Amino acid sequence: MSDPSADPHRHALDAIRRELDRLGDGGRRIVPAWKRVTPGEHRWPAAAAIVVAIGLQLLLPDQLTLVSRWLLPSLELVVLVVLAVAGPARMDRESALLRGLGLTLVGLLSLANAVSAGLLVTAILDGSSGGSAAPLLASGAAIWLTNIIAFAVWYWQLDRGGPAARAHGRRPTADFLFVQMQSTDPHDADWEPRFADYLYLSFTNATAFSPTDVMPLSRWAKMLMLVQALVSLVTIALVVSRAVNVLGG
Repeated sequence: MSDPSADPHRHALDAIRRELDRLGDGGRRIVPAWKRVTPGEHRWPAAAAIVVAIGLQLLLPDQLTLVSRWLLPSLELVVLVVLAVAGPARMDRESALLRGLGLTLVGLLSLANAVSAGLLVTAILDGSSGGSAAPLLASGAAIWLTNIIAFAVWYWQLDRGGPAARAHGRRPTADFLFVQMQSTDPHDADWEPRFADYLYLSFTNATAFSPTDVMPLSRWAKMLMLVQALVSLVTIALVVSRAVNVLGG
């Protein structure tokens, strides 16, 4: 059976639908891109960020990993390769299997980082983190950066049903309100959130411990940002305080 996504007639119909959605009301009103059908975004920005996170996990010492430093990163890499093969270009294919694999990938990434963060906190509290500040700061930075990437992928995967659902304009209500969504400037009509926007959201939440210019609207978005800010605060506070004690001692 041929892949329906390769049907040229379907692509033509999608293009017509996108243009009609863009014009809206007979051309009297421009429908913003985030509310209408648009070409799906490319997979590679998110994939590149996940590869960076896997690399950071492999840099952690053995005492901060689960069983083996290769176990979870290897599983993450396998799932990432499967996703890349199944949908190598734009993420406009709605599939329960692909969505399940995407959520599994970010779940594995988060699990590995949560284990490392928990082991680091335990080592700091029981005094087994060592007498050198440099390895401690390096491990803390790797866990903190991985935390930013993991939550960026969560936001990207969950906002309005995920990247494929956003490309098809399935949900007109936003979970995260970006500044451009409120703009009346016609130049912003073709703007829609991409992975880089969710990465920025995750970074600002991890550094400011609160929303900045992107507001969470749904309850799950607020709770997810709360968890990220808490993890970031605990990691930074404990690692920095321990490093200061080591340097001062």
